[in-house]
Amino acid sequence: MKKILVTGALGQIGSELTMHLRSIYGADNVVATDIRRLEGNETVESGPFEILDVLDSCSMAEIAKKHEVDTVIHLAALLSAVAEAKPVLAWQINMGGLFNALEVARELKCSFFTPSSIGAFGPSTPRDNTPQDTIQRPGTMYGVTKVSGELLCDYYNKRFGVDTRGVRFPGLISYVTPPGGGTTDYAVDIYYKALEEGKYTSYIGEGTYMDMMYMPDALNAIVNLMEADASKLVHRNAFNITAMSFEPSMIAAEISKHIPGFKMSYEVDPVRQAIADSWPNSIDCTAAKEEWGFSAKYDLASMTEDMLKKLKVKLNIK
Repeated sequence: MKKILVTGALGQIGSELTMHLRSIYGADNVVATDIRRLEGNETVESGPFEILDVLDSCSMAEIAKKHEVDTVIHLAALLSAVAEAKPVLAWQINMGGLFNALEVARELKCSFFTPSSIGAFGPSTPRDNTPQDTIQRPGTMYGVTKVSGELLCDYYNKRFGVDTRGVRFPGLISYVTPPGGGTTDYAVDIYYKALEEGKYTSYIGEGTYMDMMYMPDALNAIVNLMEADASKLVHRNAFNITAMSFEPSMIAAEISKHIPGFKMSYEVDPVRQAIADSWPNSIDCTAAKEEWGFSAKYDLASMTEDMLKKLKVKLNIK
């Protein structure tokens, strides 16, 4: 990667990935794009930024040509809970935007990354230690777009030779960007509420295990996959990756070690609970480890310690 275009650069992943890439490849070599501009925002102000609606294929191509990019990292998408509330819009953005980005990569001979998700699995998928290659019959529009996206990226690689790569992200936890409509966002919100209120009401039921990852590990995974030797990649797209699997009471217990008296209750949201129930309890990331050396640094304990430390500074809590 030498000159990188990032779509959805102001989202949960994009806002941190853009800064991470700029720290590695140089600020001028990472072009951030999003559908809106936030004045004073670090991502906007620290390097090249362009307003882009990913459904506008002509504008996307013009921006890519203008900046002479050799890599496209396509992040713009609606997340699971929002996508279920707006399924038509989710299909238009998640698939239409992906198609446009792949066409730009094909035309300009760019390397290409887009994330899939554990949402690509469904209720008929093996729930424990979910294999890399397994049945994928999701019951949500978000999941449908993710499976379709995996297949489309495979097609562009095999049919047109586009160097497509991707991972299936678990829930991502970050102190930088607030939750953005994902089913796993409770695992972000709980830290805010713990510090601000000393209590949290979970919309995900007790005993509901889901895979999770701290954002620094996710950022490193993207860079490491994109820099990996292509000849060693058997799967290329949709690698299973994970760092930890836990259910709500486990994260509450870990927080309680740092905030004595923290309390958690439950008020289950049936929509998001149904989505969570259709996802795996844990996934097998052997292929990612063997093909490009994936590893995660943070577990639940070390992530919780770092999250609370960083959020105290962000929220100005002594």
